[in-house]
Order: sequence, then structure tokens, then C-alpha cells
Amino acid sequence: MAAFGIDLGTTYSCISRVDGSTGEPVIIPNEAGEDTTPSVVYFESAYKVQVGADAKNVARTDPDHVVALIKRDMGRKNVQLNFHGLPYTPESVSALILKDLVKSVSRTTGETVESVVITVPAYFGVAERQATRVAGEIAGLDVINVIEEPVAAAMYYGLLTPGANRTILVYDLGGGTFDTTVIKLVDGDVTVVCTDGSHSLGGADWDEAVATYLFDYFVAEEPGAGAEDSEELLQDLMLVAEKLKMSLSVRQTAEQAISFRGRTVRAQLSRAAFEEMTADLLEQTLEITDRTLHTAREKGVDKIDEVLLVGGSTHMPIVFTRLAERVGVTPKRKEPDLAVAKGAALFAVHETARTRLTAADGNGRGRRAAVSAERLADELGVPVGTIEKMQGRKVTTVVPRAFGVIVLEDLPPEPGKPEPEEPAMHLVVEHLLHANTPLPTERVTKQFGTAVDNQREIRIEIWEQAGDVESRQPTDNTNIGEGLIKRLPPLKKGSPVDVTFQMTEGGKLFVEAKELHTGLTLNLELQIGEMTPGQVADARDAVSRLS
Repeated sequence: MAAFGIDLGTTYSCISRVDGSTGEPVIIPNEAGEDTTPSVVYFESAYKVQVGADAKNVARTDPDHVVALIKRDMGRKNVQLNFHGLPYTPESVSALILKDLVKSVSRTTGETVESVVITVPAYFGVAERQATRVAGEIAGLDVINVIEEPVAAAMYYGLLTPGANRTILVYDLGGGTFDTTVIKLVDGDVTVVCTDGSHSLGGADWDEAVATYLFDYFVAEEPGAGAEDSEELLQDLMLVAEKLKMSLSVRQTAEQAISFRGRTVRAQLSRAAFEEMTADLLEQTLEITDRTLHTAREKGVDKIDEVLLVGGSTHMPIVFTRLAERVGVTPKRKEPDLAVAKGAALFAVHETARTRLTAADGNGRGRRAAVSAERLADELGVPVGTIEKMQGRKVTTVVPRAFGVIVLEDLPPEPGKPEPEEPAMHLVVEHLLHANTPLPTERVTKQFGTAVDNQREIRIEIWEQAGDVESRQPTDNTNIGEGLIKRLPPLKKGSPVDVTFQMTEGGKLFVEAKELHTGLTLNLELQIGEMTPGQVADARDAVSRLS
């Protein structure tokens, strides 16, 4: 049974597998013959949905029943949508996109898709990664693993240009998300040095800028048409804005007809004007790139050998030009729209080979498992050489964000004022794991003290960095889990409590809290998800009934 790689994108998604004769990854087109499918879902009725281009087109006439950019909501608490009286979560909406990709494979090739690797942005935290896994489970898939999009792209790029050891900067500007990652490729191994990004910045923001320009142009040209407050017109323009943006990647000027209530105007937009109106968006990506390169230098990387462009939005010529100026290296494009899915297919073979061909004995040493490389190659439908090549590779990633606990801390006295008898206190997040720490991490322990006298319970709250940079302010972090040490004797203020964090290679976070006087311990295993196993099963049943 083949293993597939899926790029579950914010605006477009696609699916790939490793070809049985060449050993190279290939994209499996959808039923319309397109390599990519719009990540848009239209809830036509309580029993019927449409996914892809048809759903995107319906957004003009029935926008209230169309969902786009759902990836930006993955892992967020209390996000629930309702259509035709039925509730949907971001995970179940994403599952519908996954099911459509799987259906396309079945109809175009006759293959059954069961085992998959799904890609996520490099900066996705624990909650978003688990939500992506849950989406796959709701779609009825066996999710072998999730892999960061730039790592997948680097694996594919490494296949195209084997042999050379180099350090690359992956600049990944997709439809709805952006990240930059510094990666070392050494003898086929992929090692992430550091990563940074934004979940609310992507090509859709450039589209919105174009749509706003067209809207304002029409209103100025036809002030009496009553278009000033028309959501319908703005929705129509959002659909054409992407095509206009794409045309400006190959032409210096483009023209768009705008029609509303029987009136039509033709708007022209030059590439130079487009680049000027979106300069602030591009600058945001370059600032994140600068931050990533600064972190890389702190970790000993003094030279970037190559810059790899990933994501459909990197087709904009200004991205190439400004990035070359900023980094001092001429960027390269290697199928920016498809590289992530193709790399995910390679990683699917890598993970399958790693788990099926090597097991660990009781002392933790590797040994050969019962299945041979030849048999596994036959099962996956790939050349045995691909199995051997992927098995020998090592992929090392990093902690995507900072993780810590919330604590009460004394406020320093105000200058010029007498020190109070009881100092004021405020809540801060004390991070134990920091972004870009290599995975798996070592055990990191920090000692804290109880907050007040006679304390009989200790609440441990786990918080994850939410902003672009690490911050101790709770507003810049998200509570992702908590637990309670109960039944303690009355403790003095400052009684010691050890808190230990450790994260696995797959991004699972283990937290241990121990009150040292009694030895009472709290253990938390955080692979966060809003949905319980029962809710996942219910969602799977609900999604399976939709046609």
C-alpha cells in the first residue's frame, strides 16, 4: 500500500506519491486535471458539500456557506462553524478537503489512500499540529506523521541536487501563511537550524489589497452606483484579484472589468503600482527573514549558500528581487507550488522505512525488523533503491515556539516610592523550552515556589508562545493545558516545586511537576486537541455522510 504526501495548504492543496518506476515523487492531479485544488468548501446542504474550484466559484453567490482559509483557525480554541443547522470545527472542514484529495486519487488512478504524511507550517505549535492530525483521522486516514513544509521542500530539493553539502534558507510564502527556515543539508540528512513565521500573512493578503484597489476604483468612477457598502461587489473582486495578481507576475500591466448593477468600468493596474501598494506586506516577510538569519548566526551559521523559494506567492517578481538584495544570494525556484507535497511523499517513504525496517531492542539499540527492504518496496510500490536511500536519511527539526508555565512574580517597587510591606504581584510566563531548540529535547527542569502561605493545591498551567517573538506577557502566549497537584498539607509561601519539560521528535510535550516536601507529582502529556476521541469519531461519521 503506497504512502502519500499531502500539502494541506491555506489556499491550495495537493497530493503526491513516489513513482514506482523512477523513484521520484509525482503529483496526482484532481479530477479536473489540475495539480492543485483550492482549499475551499461549500456547504450546499446538510448532506452535500463541494470542494475546490466549484466551491470557490460559489463564493460569489452564496458566501455565507463557503469556507476558505480554514488553516488559519487550526488549533484555535472555541472556533465552531454552523451550516444548515449542523456544527463544524476547523478540523472537520479540513477533513473534507483531505477527503476530496483522496477521492481524486481513487478516481484518477484507482489507488486507495490510507497512510499519509501531512505538511504544516514550520511555526505551527503543538495545538495546530495535533489539529492537523485530527483532521486526517476524521478523514479516515492513518497519519504517519506531520512534517514542516520547508523541511519537505528541502527534502525534495535535496533529491534534485544531490551530493553537495550546503546551508539553505527556505522562504515559504503560501496563500495564507508565511515562514522562513534555515536548514543544513549534509550527505542527505536534513537538519533544521531555526525557523520563524506568521500564521496570518500570505498571498491572500496581497489579493485583498488588489480587491480593495479595484473596489475603491469603481466607487470613485461610479459614485452614484451605490457600491460603497456592497459586500457582494467586494466578494466578487476578491475572486478576480488573485488572477489579476498572477497576471502581473508575467506582465507589466493588467486590466480588469468591474461590473455592478448594470454599470461597468475597466480598471488598469501596473506591476509597479501593485508592488507599491503591497510593499508593507513584503517588508513584513523580510523582517521575519532578517530575524531568522539573526537567530541562525547566533547558532553558528555564518553563511547561506542557497535561497529556496517555496509557495505559489513567490512567483511575484518583487519577491525574487527584494530577497536577493536582502540576503545577497540569488534565490532559486524548484516547483514552488508542488515542492512541499513532493517532499511530503518522500518523507512518507522515509518514515515508513524508519519504523518498518528498524526496531529497538530492550537496550535501545537498533536492530533489523522482520520485513526486508525488498518486501517493503513491493508493498509501497516504489523501487528498492528509494527505500534504502530514504532509510539512511536523518531528519532533525526544532521546537517551533517557546513553552512554559505561568507564575506569580513580585513587581519591582516604583522608583521614588517607599517599598510596600507586601509587594504587588503579577502573572508572567516563564519559558522552559525555547523556540528553535533541536528535537528531541533534553529534560529541562526549573524550580519554582508556592505563591502564598497555607497553599494546599498547586495549579500548573502550560502556555505556548503565540506572538512572533518570545514574551513573558500572558497576552502574548496561549494556555494549552493545565493540571492540579491536590491534597497537599498547608505549605509555606515559596515551598519548592520542580517543573520539567521535554518534547519528543514528533512534537509531543511531556510536563512533570513535583512538590518536593511531599513528593506528590503531576504528569501531563500534551499532544493538544480540543476534540476528544469520541468527538473525533462523531466527526468522522458526520463527514463520511457528506457527499
